[in-house]
Amino acid sequence: MKDAISAKRLEQLHPKAKGIFKAFIEECEDTFGITLRISQGLRTIAGQDALYAQGRTSSGHIVTNAKGGSSFHNYGLAVDLVEMDHNGAEANWKYDMATLVPIAKKHGEQWGGDWIHIKDYPHFQLSFGYTWQQLFEKYQNKDVDKSGYVNL
Repeated sequence: MKDAISAKRLEQLHPKAKGIFKAFIEECEDTFGITLRISQGLRTIAGQDALYAQGRTSSGHIVTNAKGGSSFHNYGLAVDLVEMDHNGAEANWKYDMATLVPIAKKHGEQWGGDWIHIKDYPHFQLSFGYTWQQLFEKYQNKDVDKSGYVNL
């Protein structure tokens, strides 16, 4: 992994997801000669609710249809990526994330660009066979490990 900020964000992800996302990002970087940054990884449910309010009850544009608990970010199972210049100083938000999809699929990831309603091109997630509803139920029932991650 080329980006130190991403390495720190990677450590906050679900223990079962860390290695998979690391391998995916490293393979993308090696294959395409790019540097990727995890712009968003683990997000609290309160943080998700604030993001959901954007463009609805607070200023800004609507950027998500996911309320708190309904995003895989809330369980450390999703990352949003951006391509960075080689110095890690400037983000290229126009990078075509679709080029990464074959590698993502190889690692068992789902891509937000495949969604029907709001396309989320920087978003990649691991479901481990669970829906967000099942993950939220685990969270509510405190079916979590000693670090607070839902048991998968």
